[in-house]
Amino acid sequence: MSPTTLPESADVVIVGGGVMGTSIAFHLAEAGVRRVLLLEQDSLGAGSTSKAAGGVRANFSDEVNVALGARSLQAFQDFAVRPGQEIDLHQVGYLFLLSTDEQVASFEQSTRLQNAAGGPTRMISVDEAVALAPLIAPDGLVGACFSPDAGHCSPESVVLGYATAARRLGAQLVTGCALTGIEVVGNDIRGVRTTLGSVETSTVICAAGAWSAEVGQYAGVELPVTPLRRQIVVTEAVDGLPGNLPMTIDFGSTFYFHREGPGLLVGMSDPSEQPGFHLDRSDAWLPALTEAMGRRAPSLLDVGLTGGWAGLYENTPDHNALIGEADEVSRFLYATGFSGHGFLQGPAVGEVIRDLWLERPPFVDVSPLHARRFRDAAARAEFNVV
Repeated sequence: MSPTTLPESADVVIVGGGVMGTSIAFHLAEAGVRRVLLLEQDSLGAGSTSKAAGGVRANFSDEVNVALGARSLQAFQDFAVRPGQEIDLHQVGYLFLLSTDEQVASFEQSTRLQNAAGGPTRMISVDEAVALAPLIAPDGLVGACFSPDAGHCSPESVVLGYATAARRLGAQLVTGCALTGIEVVGNDIRGVRTTLGSVETSTVICAAGAWSAEVGQYAGVELPVTPLRRQIVVTEAVDGLPGNLPMTIDFGSTFYFHREGPGLLVGMSDPSEQPGFHLDRSDAWLPALTEAMGRRAPSLLDVGLTGGWAGLYENTPDHNALIGEADEVSRFLYATGFSGHGFLQGPAVGEVIRDLWLERPPFVDVSPLHARRFRDAAARAEFNVV
């Protein structure tokens, strides 16, 4: 069978070949599911995963996100053994810089939540924050929050590890194959249509990130996911960077940075950005980035840039993921809408979707993340997102 030949049928068809889709494929294949088929319209990891900053953490304000983040952190630590891939993991910590008493109060509450779950997150003083990240200017800061077990790793390597292991276990991953429709008869899925042909199946799992709304529409399932461009730049070498410089986020402005070789990877949200599939780079956000940088890390203004890229967030109205199985049709499962924290939750969500498909309880109750929450006016706002 050539790499571009589709099987006539599959037990499970996964749509999307980023960290979420490849993690799901690996976990299903590892559990003994024989006919797992993953479809990716481009190359593996070419969507939002390859554009991610690579941060990994369990510092969240929602207990489900804390559990998913902590489980994934453990998986990242063990990744060289299972599934078997070096991912350049740097557990240098996550440092949130806080500039208002309201932010401090919110992070104090989420820190208590994380500590109750066994996490080592702690509130620290501004002086301690400066000691951890000497680049920052303390003016205007009133506190900080530090998670020493968090950090960053290589998204491309994570995808490669999951994809390689999934294939080794019998899953078929097909790239350059776009979904064009889902055949539904009554309330049952019967198959999928693609640019390379049709496949009979009774299960579709949507892990299509920013493209998930269209996938859901094919099955008559509403997935409120909106694409939003986010941009990143990489600096030239920065003298004197500590080897253990944490992932540092100025929470008020969303300006963040972490080490990238001899320089820094730098990003920030753009409040003027309009939703849409905008993947071209734009300089319109740079004045706001320069202003935030000048206020919080002014020495970086003298450092040149070596490049950058644009990617897509997959936002939901409450900045929480959509994880579950559709009520409208059998069987359509989804793991999408992570609003910027999908990469870091990929390992745990792969486990969860495996268990939902096998109809056994996952390690954490994800029912609060079901898409019906918007229909039932039960949205769950996640505070610790940038």
